[in-house]
Formats: sequence, structure tokens, C-alpha cells
Amino acid sequence: MNRIFSNHSSSRRHGRNLALAMVIGAFAMAGATAVNAQSTSGKVFGKAPAGYAVSARSNTTGTHRQAKVDSSGRYSLRELPVGTYTVTLKDDGHAVMKHLNVPVIVGRGSEVDFDCTPDKCAETASK
Repeated sequence: MNRIFSNHSSSRRHGRNLALAMVIGAFAMAGATAVNAQSTSGKVFGKAPAGYAVSARSNTTGTHRQAKVDSSGRYSLRELPVGTYTVTLKDDGHAVMKHLNVPVIVGRGSEVDFDCTPDKCAETASK
């Protein structure tokens, strides 16, 4: 009995189809990962007095991010949409110093340092 669709050939065909589906699925997942890995934002980072906060506000869209300065005097504001920002050093919610027109570029970081000691930052802001 020579059947075209025997159980043996059918299981072999299902096995090949399953293997092909797995390979296609693996390539699809790899392609999806590559698309997600492309950055459409940038960041602002730098040095400032420990305990202060630093915020960045977009000059065009109003997008806003804020981060605390850590104990080593470093901060980082990530995932900022591309544009120009005003970066502000804050103490207890009050603006102390500002850097205007800071560019944020896709996939890059802009370093903005606030070079002052806590007592000198307040003095600089009042001038």
C-alpha cells in the first residue's frame, strides 16, 4: 500500500514546517530587537553639589525631567527627546543656576556642570 500521505511523511513534513516557523520567528525577534535598540533621545549629565536637584525643560515642547544629585556630585537626565533645553540647578525647589540652550542630540549626551560649592551657588544666583 503506497499512500501519498502516510503518517511517516506527514510527521516529517510537520517537523520541517515547525523548524521553518522557529527560524522565521527567531529572525523576526532579532529584527524587532534591532528596531527597539535605535535611540530617538539623548541625555544631559554632569557635576553639581550633592543633595541638590537638576532639571531640564525643553524650550519648544515643555518636556521636563528632574534628577537628584548623588553623594558623589553626579547626575544624569536620560531619555530626553531631541531639542534645546534649559538646565536648572535647584535647592529645595528654588532655581539657583541655569544653563540656557543646551542641545540634546539623538543617542548622545551633553555635559552640563554646575561648578559651585553649596554656599557659592546661592551667592551666584543672587547676582
